[in-house]
Amino acid sequence: MAGFAGLLLTSTVVAAPARAASHGTEPIYDYAQAIREQVYVETPVDSDRDGKKDRLSVYVVRPKETDGSLKVAAIVEPSPYFGLTDAPADYHPADVTDVPRIAPWSPPTGAWQGASYDRVYYDNYFVPRGYAVLSANTLGTGDSDGCPSAIGTEEKLGMKTVVEWLTGDAKAFTKDGKEIKASWSTGKVAMAGKSYDGTLPVAVASTGVKGLKTVVSISGIASWYSYYRANGAVVSPGGFVGEDADLHAKVVLTRKNPEVCAPEMHEMEQAMDRVSGDYTAFWKERNFAKDLGNYHGSVFQVAGINDWNVKPKNFTDLWDALGRNDIKRKLWIHQGAHDDPLYVAEQAWLDTVHKWFDHELYGIDNDVMRQPRVRFETAPGQWTNYRDWPEPGAHDVTLRFRAGDKAPQPGVLTTGWPGFGQRQGFVDDPARTADSLVAGAGQADPNRLLYVSDPLPRDVRVSGTPEITVRASVDGKSPYLSALLVDYGKDTRITELKATTENWCFGPTVGTDTGCRAKRRYATAESDFQVVSRGWIDVRNRNSASVTEPIEPGRPYTFTWRMEPRQYQLKAGHRLGVVLLVTDHDYTLRYPAGTKISASLFASSIRIPFAG
Repeated sequence: MAGFAGLLLTSTVVAAPARAASHGTEPIYDYAQAIREQVYVETPVDSDRDGKKDRLSVYVVRPKETDGSLKVAAIVEPSPYFGLTDAPADYHPADVTDVPRIAPWSPPTGAWQGASYDRVYYDNYFVPRGYAVLSANTLGTGDSDGCPSAIGTEEKLGMKTVVEWLTGDAKAFTKDGKEIKASWSTGKVAMAGKSYDGTLPVAVASTGVKGLKTVVSISGIASWYSYYRANGAVVSPGGFVGEDADLHAKVVLTRKNPEVCAPEMHEMEQAMDRVSGDYTAFWKERNFAKDLGNYHGSVFQVAGINDWNVKPKNFTDLWDALGRNDIKRKLWIHQGAHDDPLYVAEQAWLDTVHKWFDHELYGIDNDVMRQPRVRFETAPGQWTNYRDWPEPGAHDVTLRFRAGDKAPQPGVLTTGWPGFGQRQGFVDDPARTADSLVAGAGQADPNRLLYVSDPLPRDVRVSGTPEITVRASVDGKSPYLSALLVDYGKDTRITELKATTENWCFGPTVGTDTGCRAKRRYATAESDFQVVSRGWIDVRNRNSASVTEPIEPGRPYTFTWRMEPRQYQLKAGHRLGVVLLVTDHDYTLRYPAGTKISASLFASSIRIPFAG
């Protein structure tokens, strides 16, 4: 980094760390000598109903010079995970039977362990550069009071109070009850984190709280409905079949005496409605996108395009909401899954987020806002810049379904004439995985319909959100329809971002608080196909995600639903396929086998946004 000019960099400096118009903050503060303190911020809520205002435990790391006249900006990572143990999750059953699907909850047993704060990297890197870094336990987690709620209103307002303490508008106390002020704070605050830690900042931003200048949201969520539901269907995050909002709250309920939250856990079980999957008041409360017009700061977003935990719709929900509200924004999309950009881009990420914080919190005139708004990792370590996302110039192409010439299945995916008068059907087998139903593109299969294009004449990209329309009758116990968009063609594809034995260091280490991490590299494997996108609908929600309407068995209806957004490179010579299912084994609820689908091909199609 370049040197400072302007303000002097000593403990006698009043206001912010020194900076220059074209330079940035530098690592001149001794991390080993930094002040480390735990405070308890008093919130306006009483989520555990004990008659006292809940207090959030916040661990602060700041340069020792801030005990003098130095004032610094603050980076807050809010989290439910600082007190997390290895207790197994008691998932809801994915198989739908007559047995109740929500078992009575029992609070965790064993000695209370408190919280650990060695999880983040912001402190190692930014405290030496003249920032305070705060790790804030959300309600009901670690050393905090209250009850977690998958960021319901009280949890959102509770975390908002941490920002207000840094601006002088809320109170905090030491463990022995003495009030402590953030007199070292400039009142300019960032919130940053990944996953739940990247969602809490979005929730707090939606309140319009004063002082929150910027948010760095990595794999964050703008609406919990898009995480646990889709078009009325109960959908699990990838790899966590049977997880739901209440389960997450129970897992992170690591406070002392967790049994006091039993009523709140029961309320969540009922309110989230795991039976219908409707968009209800519970989910509206956790839709932060609708309130982002209150926010007047900026957002730096990061997402993994192969993340099926926080699925692609989650990042596009937020990106679109920021655009609608004219909020200053930047987006990085990498080829990883639920991965931090620290492991994907290493120093390039730190350099960019460093410039971002310098610009937004200290007003340093660097080039970060002149850099491209969107960066996409097209291949490992190779990045392409865009003005926006989806790619400007991407346009929809409608592909239609037609029966094959030699056999009823597989069928043809075509831009030409659809299958006039053609009907095709299949029978659901919920025990079969999607991969088993996608494989065998040249064969008929009684448990799915498949339509495959001719070989692609040239490379083309999917950029945006596919939408599928199916005219069909549904006869059976399952109310679901699922669709997969598939890239058929032998290729070497990314499988994971895997840790290596090589370490790299980006900041100082103090005790167990390490400024080093294992380098990670993309692992690859050859495969015959890759699922590009998937989408789900509860056919009873064909007109609205909020309203369940029964269907008549055997009667045809037109169902239209949006699939997961994607940025994906299709290669010349590969074939594009659409697979229609009922049960998507690793994502949807699994009703008893035997649901029959009869589809009218003439009135069925898929609309795909293509670029290039």
